[in-house]
Amino acid sequence: MTAAVPGGAAASLRPGPTGPAATGSGPTGAERAARLRRLALTTLDANWEHDHTVPSRTLYPHQWSWDSAFIAVGLAHVRPDRAWRELRTLFAAQWADGRVPHIVFNPALRVGSYFPGPEFWDAGRADGAPARATSGIVQPPVHAPAAWLVHRRAPSEASVAALHRLYPRLVAQQRYLTGRRDVGGGGLACIVHPWESGLDNSPAWDAPLAAVPADVAVMRAYRRHDTAHADAAHRPTDLDYARYVTLVDAYRAGRYRDEGLLGRHPFLVECPLVNAVLGMSEHALARIATVVGADPGPHRDRATRITEALVTRLWDPATGTFHPRDLRTGRLIPARTVLGLMPLILPDLPPRQVQSVLAEACSPRFGLAARMDRPLPTHDRTAPDFEPLRYWRGPSWINTTWMLWRGLLTHHRPDLAAGLRESLFALVDRGGCHEYFHPDTGAGLGSPAFSWTAALLLDALADG
Repeated sequence: MTAAVPGGAAASLRPGPTGPAATGSGPTGAERAARLRRLALTTLDANWEHDHTVPSRTLYPHQWSWDSAFIAVGLAHVRPDRAWRELRTLFAAQWADGRVPHIVFNPALRVGSYFPGPEFWDAGRADGAPARATSGIVQPPVHAPAAWLVHRRAPSEASVAALHRLYPRLVAQQRYLTGRRDVGGGGLACIVHPWESGLDNSPAWDAPLAAVPADVAVMRAYRRHDTAHADAAHRPTDLDYARYVTLVDAYRAGRYRDEGLLGRHPFLVECPLVNAVLGMSEHALARIATVVGADPGPHRDRATRITEALVTRLWDPATGTFHPRDLRTGRLIPARTVLGLMPLILPDLPPRQVQSVLAEACSPRFGLAARMDRPLPTHDRTAPDFEPLRYWRGPSWINTTWMLWRGLLTHHRPDLAAGLRESLFALVDRGGCHEYFHPDTGAGLGSPAFSWTAALLLDALADG
């Protein structure tokens, strides 16, 4: 694995020329594809933990919600039984109100081995919590699209049976997010914590987080484990974590109830990624419904309404991209991040928005091209607060790259999709299956042997 390097110290990541060696159609490309496939499979097998896959053996020793969905997509190509077990294990910890917790804790690990652990969340005292120890918040609902992709990649009687079992739970998840979490009343789900977006310390959250009272001294009561395994300069700051703890304290004090959030919770944001995935999930559920004998019509109708609400509430014609909306202030958050590109995963996104978001993605801010000199960053490269080493404040991540790649295919841009896919391969070929990557050099950052990097690599390799 490539070690992390300081920003700008090495040459930019420059994939080789297009053609057989780059695309995987010639001997060199075939050899690289086989090598990457072996690396991905080895990573996933090493991270399998009896009924689920841990994101990594170092930083993340439990089961994470959207990680498991991405992991299932990759496992469908090599271990389809495990793919279904991954999803089944996660949804066994679903709450009675339909929420799928963002962490399901492994009871075999000692108390205090991870922060924030089950004792911090204290979710068992909340109404409707499962018997298994979990967190009390959610992550983007990528699970219905994942279930559909697993079935499509490895269709069988067993996969149909798995869809029958999972379908009502997926519907309940959607109902929770479109119902209890529609705090703004405009047809979109809101998040109550940056962790729910999946992009924990994105600059998109700086403005609403600045209004959250926090004292760094609060962190003295806890021991962060992430900085024991990764460079602190690459992770969220202690001030970030103090605010994260403050937000959990506020939500936990109400026993994770969602009634009256607008009047009492200090962080309420409608996120473009979360809601684009929410709409994509309804499209996936419509397809699943046709397999399990349910009516796909309501899912299609809800998908249309979510896309319309996304454009109405989160689209900014002045910038030509999507932005989160802070429900506490009623204003769009100005930071231009990869979140604004994610609505391209919606097949019914109107042409005006498609073209404008593509222009944003191809601008110097993100550098999407048919032949990319550098990987896709998670924040505007030209912004003064762009940080190439710090978590979601600049580095390149495989999951956002993979989602945009699928969106480009959806909107019939195979040229740009091919460039992004090649960039993904070049990152892992040079840096290994790392958690994230330097957006200029391609050096691996964060945890090595990261599961969703391996899984989504397998999926991208299969679509050659």
